Amino acid sequence: MAVELYNDGKHVCLAFYDLVDEEADHAVQCNQFLIVDGDHGALVDPGGNMTYNGLLMGMQRYFPSKNLDYILASHADPDIIASLNKWMVTTSCRVMISKLWSRFLPHFTTGRDYTDRIIGIPDEGMLIPLGQCKLKALPAHFMHSEGNFQFYDPISKILFSGDMGASLIDHADALQPVKDFDKHIQYMLGFHRRYMVSNKIGRFWANMVRSLDVEMIVPQHGARFEGKAMVNRFLDWIENLQCGVDLMTQDNYRAP
Repeated sequence: MAVELYNDGKHVCLAFYDLVDEEADHAVQCNQFLIVDGDHGALVDPGGNMTYNGLLMGMQRYFPSKNLDYILASHADPDIIASLNKWMVTTSCRVMISKLWSRFLPHFTTGRDYTDRIIGIPDEGMLIPLGQCKLKALPAHFMHSEGNFQFYDPISKILFSGDMGASLIDHADALQPVKDFDKHIQYMLGFHRRYMVSNKIGRFWANMVRSLDVEMIVPQHGARFEGKAMVNRFLDWIENLQCGVDLMTQDNYRAP
């Protein structure tokens, strides 16, 4: 089921929260996103083989998959882009990912040379033209991948934040935005402490996001943060969180 995050009749942002089988508790819940501007469309983090069929069918109501312009990948994890080969075969889309990962993508395909359809995003990020708008690929390095990007839509004012803001919750709970931030922390804490590299990077990221007009942060796992008040609660929390290498000691590096 697609959730409309934004729709002004010309520009639409959709989230798919339930494409991973609820009974598949051996697999992490993950979200997929479609941005449509007029006759142009981009999928953000379309997922792996578990999500491909549902996403392919679910997007047709809003946008014909055969006309897809882009797949935008925050990083190269399998839950982000393992379905790549199917999209490359069934559409003529281009794939945008950090230049650090662009030559790894063929390992998700049959080995066919897709060089002319893979665009490596430079470390500093870039503007991505989609119809009449320009999406922003924002640097999010080491959160958690060394080559990592998030995607900001200036029309909807939505930041598609990849793993930043992720929460490990049930499929049904992911459908609704966060209402009680303090209660929600328990579902984010363990993940961010382990997957985000350091407080320094968290502070850099929060400062960057504050420079943008963000009305919604939508992670690739779990529930979204709607409204500036809730966005700011998350920014305040992450910029003060000790995580990653901040928590490591010599005891974490002893031979078993």
